[in-house]
Amino acid sequence: MKNHTLSPVLPTRPAVLVIGGSGGIGGAICRAFGQAGWHVGIQYCLNKPSAEATLEDVIAAQGTGEMHQADVRDPSSVKRMTADFARQTSSASSSVLIYTAGIGAGSLLQRQGEADWSDMMAINLTGVFHCLRAVAPVFIERGHGSIVVLGSRAGFAGAAGQAAYAASKAGLIGLVKSAALEWGRFDIRVNLVLPGWQRTTLSQGAFPDMAGWKDHALRRPPSCEEVAGTILHLAQLKDVSGQVWNCDSRHLP
Repeated sequence: MKNHTLSPVLPTRPAVLVIGGSGGIGGAICRAFGQAGWHVGIQYCLNKPSAEATLEDVIAAQGTGEMHQADVRDPSSVKRMTADFARQTSSASSSVLIYTAGIGAGSLLQRQGEADWSDMMAINLTGVFHCLRAVAPVFIERGHGSIVVLGSRAGFAGAAGQAAYAASKAGLIGLVKSAALEWGRFDIRVNLVLPGWQRTTLSQGAFPDMAGWKDHALRRPPSCEEVAGTILHLAQLKDVSGQVWNCDSRHLP
């Protein structure tokens, strides 16, 4: 691919760092920000080809961007990525962090392996902690910032056979609300978005069939593009923080 990592960043161009930008939902979010003219940092861990394809889409949409290889389980790796992003973006314009990275695996609680449990917590919950802790000094110095974390309805309602996943997503509720309270005085907003069912590698084998939407008022899941557009909008709202945004038509318990 062409070297787009050196795309010029205009002084007034807003910038977003998308953790998990090589994934299905993350890629859609990157493209939405690119279409809006943002500079997009695309984090990936192993799937470099997908990150490259997403960057091509961002550039084609008249955005700018670069890729960042980092492992969210490693705080030093996250710190390096955040420092690189800060150096390549302007402090005078909007600064946003979106966390979409996550894994899922089904297992009844009594059969849950400790290694799988630890992996789920490391990426779905502790990885968010590492990213929040790394980006906070940058946003505090700039005097503003917006953070959007992708959660799950399972964090509120639980899910049979998904205890580890549900527990990791439940932890995000307290983490996001606490960060919002601590950083509000620095004009840093922190919100949680529930994207609903999306057809991605994470949902393979579990995505409901046509008869599986009876608990949705609209009898359908939300589109990935609408979720991405919602996150783009939410990231720019100046007076909303510590909130949970549900993107589908199910009732939250």
